[in-house]
Amino acid sequence: MTTVGIIGAGHIGGTLAQGLVARGYDVVIANSRGPATLADLIGQLGGKARAATVAEAAAAADWAIVTVPMTAVGDLPAVQLAGKIVLDTCNYYWERDGHIAALDDKQTTTSQLVQRQLPDAKVAKAFNHIMSTTILTDGSPAGTANRRALATASDHDDAAAFVTSLYDDFGYDTVNIGPLAESWRVERDQPAYVTRQNADELRANLARAAR
Repeated sequence: MTTVGIIGAGHIGGTLAQGLVARGYDVVIANSRGPATLADLIGQLGGKARAATVAEAAAAADWAIVTVPMTAVGDLPAVQLAGKIVLDTCNYYWERDGHIAALDDKQTTTSQLVQRQLPDAKVAKAFNHIMSTTILTDGSPAGTANRRALATASDHDDAAAFVTSLYDDFGYDTVNIGPLAESWRVERDQPAYVTRQNADELRANLARAAR
């Protein structure tokens, strides 16, 4: 059975863990405060989930999800995630993270910073522009009229294809933005951010994005 390592146990991490367990995945989840602090979450998730350290979750993963504040990106374990697909849900909130000059000056994107920290992983943007409270409720079967769409971006075609399949499993169409350098189009304060939109609407919002 496929094991997913989730680094970050906040709203998005916990919600995706719930959705993945429901779909038959084994989940190993970690946060910055240690496995003992995740007892309540593991109790809710049941026997297919366990808590671990960040390094243990990364090592156990067949593929991984990173959902942490930008201040924690530099602590991601590059060795344990090498060669693996890593889904990056991170968003930059300077009010929480402090100012990061390269992001403030539009020199890079949040996902490019994750890829830089994990040079041998295959990073793809995923689940960053949807509210955590709707991840498990807004999906619908393929072919449903006005089906909600989510975006992905990656420098690796197989990682983008992986996200497309996972989105479909969660009930969403996919719009592929292209490389990680274009992932700013679904970052905070852009038209596509946390807006319910079908694929055509998402493409239009991506085109309207401005830096």
